[in-house]
Amino acid sequence: MAESRELLARVASLYYREHLTQADIAPLIGVSRSTVSRLLQEAKDRGVVEVIIHYPWDKDSFLATELKSQFGLHDAIVLTGGGRPYEEVLRGVGVLAAEYLDSNLTSDSILGISWGTAVFSTAQALRPKRILPITVVQMIGAVGTDNPLIDGPDLARFLANIYGGQYRYMHAPLVVEDQHVRTALLQEPPIRETLEYACKANIALVGIGSLVPEVSSLLRAGYLDRQELAELRRIGVSGDICAQHYDADGKVMDIDMNDRVVGITLDALGSIERVIGVACGQAKGEAILGALRGGHVNVLITDDAACRKLLDLNSKRETISATQTEEEVGASN
Repeated sequence: MAESRELLARVASLYYREHLTQADIAPLIGVSRSTVSRLLQEAKDRGVVEVIIHYPWDKDSFLATELKSQFGLHDAIVLTGGGRPYEEVLRGVGVLAAEYLDSNLTSDSILGISWGTAVFSTAQALRPKRILPITVVQMIGAVGTDNPLIDGPDLARFLANIYGGQYRYMHAPLVVEDQHVRTALLQEPPIRETLEYACKANIALVGIGSLVPEVSSLLRAGYLDRQELAELRRIGVSGDICAQHYDADGKVMDIDMNDRVVGITLDALGSIERVIGVACGQAKGEAILGALRGGHVNVLITDDAACRKLLDLNSKRETISATQTEEEVGASN
């Protein structure tokens, strides 16, 4: 039989806050020691108790400096992954992103957000110690995933509530049937006004999407299948931000899907003062590189595996480019 949340909270408080043993707690509430153990487990299972492990998230300052130097970034933070599983690395990158975001928010901030696991990880790690009347605005339409917390509307409300601020929704789906539907939706006053407000943001928090199936958010959301991902790769797509796809140099691709996205364009995103890109894992290296080469983010928070991958790819691209230039000069002579 499930116990009341009040009883679970009392037992958890005695154990975790007042540091009483299970044997000490048992007579206080008139149960056996084994029952206390069961109540503590139930408190965890029902979310009365939340266990947060604070890892010592080390940073690689050398790689961060390389990123800032090569791509002209405002800031870069690189987590030392230490061989941890992807989920733990994502959590660590979220912690670093949350610290960075919190330190850059002010009372008059307009924070634009995209969606996805990296943005959610950042939001989940936020522990602000002050109230800020910020406005959080959804920059793209809703995805409609099985996990609503990684989607724009719930993320916007979640972030705004953390700071005691307000939020604005984009009342539209992320991807629609065709360009005509998108054009019609953008003429609707609530959607148009939210999008105009998003363009006034002075700070943005975005995930960086990859075409690698194992880490593709659009694949998980059902907007693309594996065959479509393969076709996008074949025509030169490198990654996406706000569901806008770009090539290896960050150039926005002239493809049908980009014309069906309801949300901010990458050109408009580029006018925002501080765009924080959050992504990690070697599989994201190519997508992050395209975002950096295109100037779509000016702050990057990532891990060492992704960083080394993208720096290696960038070095190879520059070598190929230099070789092609020498061949062209030789041919002209």
